This record gives sequence, structure tokens and C-alpha cells, in this order.
Amino acid sequence: MDVHDKKTRAYNMSRIRGKDTKPELLVRRFLFANGFRYRLHVKELPGKPDIVLPKYKTVVFVHGCFWHGHKGCKYFTIPKTRTEWWLTKIKGNSRRDKLAEIDLNVLGWKVIVIWECKLKSKSITTTLENLLEKLS
Repeated sequence: MDVHDKKTRAYNMSRIRGKDTKPELLVRRFLFANGFRYRLHVKELPGKPDIVLPKYKTVVFVHGCFWHGHKGCKYFTIPKTRTEWWLTKIKGNSRRDKLAEIDLNVLGWKVIVIWECKLKSKSITTTLENLLEKLS
């Protein structure tokens, strides 16, 4: 049983953003401050990557741990209500992520995935330094 009524649940879900999330904005600000220029959500590329760095032929996906099923992460917990539906949804997201990564690699693009949990205060510095190393 859900702890919210349908109207409250619908409102809560409508507030979840697909673009311009806090983790994504954090990575974008970091890249821009370090002199990188990029495009956002390029529809022509498989998976519509969050950040596209054409000069480096690299794309960056900033994945939310819950929505993309980050295994072993404390932020990925399966809801107790509508469990089957959520598992199907998250598995579908993961499957699409893998297919997009394969397609991008075939097209010659380097793919970097940054997980939301790696942008928390304990590991953000390391994560962003690793991103710089991968782009150099």
C-alpha cells in the first residue's frame, strides 16, 4: 500500500526531472569551469546523452542510482509498492543504457557514465578528477 493518495503521488512524480538534474548541473559546471565546451541532450545520438563533447568524441551520461538500477548502491532500493512494475521499469532503463552505449561505441564515441552517488560529498573530488583524466 502506498503511503500517499493518488493525487499526492502524481504530484511528487511530476516533480522528478529528466533533464537539468542537480548531479548533471554539477558535472556541467565543473566541465565548463575547466574550459570544456559541450552540447546537451543531442537527439541525433543514441541514448540522447546528457553531455556531448564533440571535440573529444566523448559523451557523458549522469545516471540517477535509482532510475538506472545502480547495483550495490544504497540509493538504489526497490519500492515496496508496485514492485513488479518498478523492476520492469528499471530493467528497461538499464537495457536501453547498455544498447545506447554499444551503439555509441560502434559510432566511434567514448562513453563515460557518472553515477549520482559518486557526486556526493565523500567522493565528488575523486569522481571529477577521474573525469578530467578520461578527457585528457
